[in-house]
Amino acid sequence: MNQSNMNSNMVDPEVSLLLHCVDWRGLRRCQVQVELSERYNRQTDPALENHIEEIWTERLSKAPWIFNGAKFRLHSFILASHKNDSEDACNQTDNKESSTKQKGDCFPALPTLPTSEWAEGDPALASKSEKQDGCVLILRLGLTSYKDYLGTNWSGQAEELCRRGEVEFGDPLCLLAQPLGVGAVLCTVDEQIVFIRRSQQVAEAGGLLDIPGGHPEPKIVCENLGVKICEEKIDIVMLSPDAVVTELFSSVCAEIRDEINVPLTSLEEPVLMGIALNHTSAGRPSAEFYISCSLTSDQVKSLYLKGGAEANESTDIFFVSKRNVLQLNQKCNLWSELCPSAKGAILLYQTSRPVLDCEVFVALSFLQQRLLPRPEPGARRCIRLSVCLCGRGRELSPGRQRWRNGIFLS
Repeated sequence: MNQSNMNSNMVDPEVSLLLHCVDWRGLRRCQVQVELSERYNRQTDPALENHIEEIWTERLSKAPWIFNGAKFRLHSFILASHKNDSEDACNQTDNKESSTKQKGDCFPALPTLPTSEWAEGDPALASKSEKQDGCVLILRLGLTSYKDYLGTNWSGQAEELCRRGEVEFGDPLCLLAQPLGVGAVLCTVDEQIVFIRRSQQVAEAGGLLDIPGGHPEPKIVCENLGVKICEEKIDIVMLSPDAVVTELFSSVCAEIRDEINVPLTSLEEPVLMGIALNHTSAGRPSAEFYISCSLTSDQVKSLYLKGGAEANESTDIFFVSKRNVLQLNQKCNLWSELCPSAKGAILLYQTSRPVLDCEVFVALSFLQQRLLPRPEPGARRCIRLSVCLCGRGRELSPGRQRWRNGIFLS
């Protein structure tokens, strides 16, 4: 099945998919690495810097409480590809390439008989990365800031900056901040996807439905490494690639905790579905994750109503069944209520369909309780499965200790 046809009815001018992880049904933390370099920062010149300062000064006069936080800038990525006998299933993609592709027509055919091979790119980096067991994706990151974002991606000159970038540097996005965001498709134990209504007081997409999300923070990486420094003085050399990957995956859980008031202990390991682009802010990228929650929708709602650290960013919480989310398209009234970041995450969810071992455990529990006769007292019963899970045999949470190596014991 051709990837470009998977969401043929879902072409939306506000969003497109830069990267999907459908071949792996999503990526875990151990499958992702980052390469950090000042080469991946945005290009600039004095005129642009003056423009950014003017925008920032004007914004501060209207909202004196905002501050200029450091962010990670997504430059490009290298994705391990799968080949069949006839063709590449995936080629290296970066923001520049995807920005020129027709929306909804970003990806080639899916493989049927995969053998791992690194996509074309920097030969030295690809060779080095190929030796890293389990690594599938390398993100090339620089540094940027919220101030730079307001003065580039979110400014009225974004289109002109893209034109200049193409003419002067051969890259339409090189003058843009391109801060990397994160978002979470959060699924409760009763298979409800969590949405929140954005406050009218937030800077973007006020009043629209969104998913929990935010940004990985360079400052938190520094703090975790024992470095205390002002955000505007953070330098790429202060950061550790492993610590940045940890922040990428943990930040999305922290956003759920702060926005929804769900404790981290109720969240399963995040699964990276891919990266979506928000074209209402000049193609700003966001890494979208799928996260399973051990709480019911009623429990999540109760916690939300108590208020979290960032309760002021939303006004209400909504739940949509997983089945309905998988069927969402532009013909549905709900689609028009979604902000661009939520649309991108839903498109990735519909594309990658991540499967977690805990969800299989829940399904097996249901089958055991509803479809099989109860054993005699003292007897043990097992169901041998003809499925293979990438996470099987690893340490599981207490509620899943009975799941081991494809065998479910009653």
